[in-house]
Amino acid sequence: MRSNGYKVLYRNFRARGGGEVDIVCREKKTNTLAFVEVKTRRSAEFGDALYAVKQDQQQRISRGALAWLRMLDNPDLIFRFDIVEVLDEESGVKISLVRDAFQLSDPYIY
Repeated sequence: MRSNGYKVLYRNFRARGGGEVDIVCREKKTNTLAFVEVKTRRSAEFGDALYAVKQDQQQRISRGALAWLRMLDNPDLIFRFDIVEVLDEESGVKISLVRDAFQLSDPYIY
């Protein structure tokens, strides 16, 4: 994450309401808060890890993100949801970052 211009703020955030976020970061260049889900696959046989983040998991990440935003004094921050795909195959490890991978579903309150 650091090599992509992010500052890691917290790892494995768990909210009381059942929300969770793997990594909370701030992208230095745009000053955007990023809630990052890390997905690892041993093979690309069943598709990219990006598509493994289904709606129920997106909602759990969103609940965690909203809980994080509630803890802040300034709720008008720009934020987004990113996914890091880790493909760990015998030929080597491939890591890719998908910015703005999904949107927070309306309506939301924080």
